[in-house]
Amino acid sequence: MAKYLLRRLIQLVVVAFIISVLVFLLVHLLPGDPAAQILGANDTAHNRAVLNKQLGLNLPLWHQYIFWLKGVLHGNLGQSYLNHTPVTQVISTGWPIDLELIIISQVIAFAVAIPLALITSRRPNRPVDNISTTATFGMLALPPFVIAPIMVAVFAVGLHWFPATGYIPFTQNPATNLHDMILPSLAITAGSIAVYYRLFRSDLISTLQEDFVTMARSKGLSPRWIMWRHAFRPSSFSLLAAAGVNIGALIAGTFIVEFLFAIPGLGYSLVQAVNQRDYLVVQGITLVVAVAYVVIQFLIDFLFTVVDPRVTRE
Repeated sequence: MAKYLLRRLIQLVVVAFIISVLVFLLVHLLPGDPAAQILGANDTAHNRAVLNKQLGLNLPLWHQYIFWLKGVLHGNLGQSYLNHTPVTQVISTGWPIDLELIIISQVIAFAVAIPLALITSRRPNRPVDNISTTATFGMLALPPFVIAPIMVAVFAVGLHWFPATGYIPFTQNPATNLHDMILPSLAITAGSIAVYYRLFRSDLISTLQEDFVTMARSKGLSPRWIMWRHAFRPSSFSLLAAAGVNIGALIAGTFIVEFLFAIPGLGYSLVQAVNQRDYLVVQGITLVVAVAYVVIQFLIDFLFTVVDPRVTRE
């Protein structure tokens, strides 16, 4: 176990370093000049040269990267070129909103997918199962940027059940916050419901045909006890793996939804920073999100070793 975790930890560090290099280089491929964006009407060749020297943008890329990486390792991601706000402050303000969206969407996804899979797997190819399978096919075909405008048109503009835009912090009004976050969360969660349901249903159907389940039935155990005690855990491996892999799609979904619903999370800040050529904000947010994704994958791998000890031996 210790050797396995050490190997995975070394891989995490290497991947994080590669990500930092790629993030830095890709950001500098963005079109436009941040100095020109900052200067605005005062954009002249002289003023641009002076500002580039002040910001260190006149140095070679490798020199800028080393300077930036040293700051990152000390917890300093720099500050915005435009409003001089520290990037760490931008991230600390935005990440709780992203985390809340992901948590609410996943609670909804598991609350719908798991019970539905437990019901349909006991009697596959029946009307309920066929309807559920068809519905999830449709949900897979609808990305968040398609679902969100439809939900806004129906539930916000038409029925007035939810606001179309805006955000109230949880600390300010918990009830209003949760109410307002339901619609954006539903826009993200459709794909998760479809993936979780289909994987879990398929694994449950396969597990229920195993010999140890047949033995449990021969002992006269109730179907509910067999489902929860014998079939649930061995059928959850694919569900756990899908939840880990799905984190990347969820983060991308939150970024899109935040922009559409004008929610001031990391995605909204990132889009603004890209439009304004605010390099350090773009680099900081992208790096933190990418490293967070890698760390989450590491934690998912660790959970696999807890659920299935054979993983460490392999």
